[in-house]
Amino acid sequence: MCGIVGVVGSLPAGEGAAVVERMNGTLGHRGPDDKGAWATDGVAFAMRRLSIIDLAGGHQPMWSGDGEGKGVGIVFNGEIYNYRELRQELARKGEIFHTHSDTEVILRLYKSVGLEGLARLEGMFAICLFDPAASVIHLIRDRLGIKPLYYAEQKGRFYFASEIKALLAGMKAKPSVDRDAIHHYLTLRYVPAPGSIWKGIRKLEPGYHLTYQIATGQWEKTRYWHVAFESQPLEAGRDYCKEFERLFLDAVEKRLVAADVPVGVMLSGGLDSSAISAAAVELGHRNFHTFSVGFEDGDTYSELHHARAVSEQIGSRHHELVIDRWKFLDFLPEFVRYSDEPLADLASVPLYYLSRLARDDVKVVLSGEGSDEILAGYDLEKLVARLDTLKHWSDRVPKTLLQLMGRVVPGSPGRALRDLSKEGWPRFLRTRAAHMTRHWDEDEKRALWKTGDDRPDTDELIRSWYDLSPSSHPLDQLQQVYCHSWLVEDLLMKADKMSMAASLELRVPFLDHKLVEWAARLPVEWKVGSLSAGYVSKRILRDFARSRLPQSIVERPKQGFPVPAYGWLQGELGGWAEDRLRKGGRLDALFDPAAMVPVLNAARAGDTLAAHKVWVLLILDHWLEQWA
Repeated sequence: MCGIVGVVGSLPAGEGAAVVERMNGTLGHRGPDDKGAWATDGVAFAMRRLSIIDLAGGHQPMWSGDGEGKGVGIVFNGEIYNYRELRQELARKGEIFHTHSDTEVILRLYKSVGLEGLARLEGMFAICLFDPAASVIHLIRDRLGIKPLYYAEQKGRFYFASEIKALLAGMKAKPSVDRDAIHHYLTLRYVPAPGSIWKGIRKLEPGYHLTYQIATGQWEKTRYWHVAFESQPLEAGRDYCKEFERLFLDAVEKRLVAADVPVGVMLSGGLDSSAISAAAVELGHRNFHTFSVGFEDGDTYSELHHARAVSEQIGSRHHELVIDRWKFLDFLPEFVRYSDEPLADLASVPLYYLSRLARDDVKVVLSGEGSDEILAGYDLEKLVARLDTLKHWSDRVPKTLLQLMGRVVPGSPGRALRDLSKEGWPRFLRTRAAHMTRHWDEDEKRALWKTGDDRPDTDELIRSWYDLSPSSHPLDQLQQVYCHSWLVEDLLMKADKMSMAASLELRVPFLDHKLVEWAARLPVEWKVGSLSAGYVSKRILRDFARSRLPQSIVERPKQGFPVPAYGWLQGELGGWAEDRLRKGGRLDALFDPAAMVPVLNAARAGDTLAAHKVWVLLILDHWLEQWA
């Protein structure tokens, strides 16, 4: 695991070396074990390394030729889980290896079959390949977006890095803050790709590679992988459970064995991380470390007793940490520095402390991110139950009558009928711009901004993500939306930035791309059940866990990573939040303080949605203080 940086353009070797040294200096937390750099006229790149595989021989930059600067060069952030298999195959073809690292496997694979061969990589990665013979730089990001990769052009120079702060350290001038990005952030609580919070700084999207022509300064992006959620009809006699078991166990095994250092598990006590732990035991891994975090507030904000129950059953070496509100608040300035962009996912804070706890014993942990998105978790079984009812109405009642009924029926059911009448059942969720997070709506944001400038409609952005789905089933469409944006820019960004802040590598077995491709075609009945069989989220995973975990864990509803910070606004922190947002805060230049008053008052009165909106503002305020 590493951080990578680079610059290409009209600059001499000495200046390039100085630029990447500054950039690389911001990424010490991503790689405290080693660093390396290389520069020539027009090209310079560097890396920081957290040594996981081939501890002694994996130094970067690495070269395909005989000596530094000879042949193709690489800097690489991530892990390749099938590197041993690829190495054996390449060796049989005559490739000579000088290390035992996965980095060299990428390099030899590129030399052997070109850029197309990189589609054979299984893992998480952000890669830079410098091919001087072709006068190109290739940037490649993994299929699901587990590892971030940013790039920017400024004054004739092209920059890339694992984190935005590294780009800012290399650029001649700080870009301006993108107010359109803030507008989307207010609704989504994260900044959606391909843009960033800074004008001109962009994210390379998952499953893409970018080729930069050094001689001309031209570049183009190409998508090399894409998953389409399209549930298939149920096949009689097909053993879906056995197929899932094989794919899931293989995904866990790969992420356990591809390491020359100890590997642990982040164990929340929920179904996902517990299933990973049970799979590890079944695969023969014993006495490994598990880690859990809870809040001092206890009750629903602590899952420690669930995690202990799993730990006792699997026999892990279990570690716990409890944090309080002051530890939470004290970390906020560091949080916005590590996260680079405003990200109002408050579970980031306990995740950071949990990563620090884990780092005392291991360098690598497995975690359950992605399970809900690919297997239909959260409360999607309830959503599908409602969708099935709406389909019944849609199939039997004309749109005009549905619209009329929607005017007569009060409340949420009436609104659902009206929405159903607009574009029909297959586009019902698209009509609503349904998304995991929709905090500040368009009317509220228009009132919030001081200036009356036109801003892009976030609901229309969400609807454009629905159009990426080839399926007519709303559940498939929603999963497509979740995996396109929410998973990448919230969950995986949080996981990467908080774990790497503690110099810890986090691996996500549920996002093995073979498992994801299989899950994307899984029949709806094996995701959320059916009216006849009963509705239940992640049915296929619960079936796997039923004989391997306590029944209390198997049947537990999704709780997420519970954070009591929303309730804190009802107490003394309500005054702190109001002082920070209304009295000379950094949001004054952007927003009308009067528009915040009703939301602040509602949050102090216990309105949970209002509390979410307030925390979106508080995180943005902290971010502006740190960066703007």
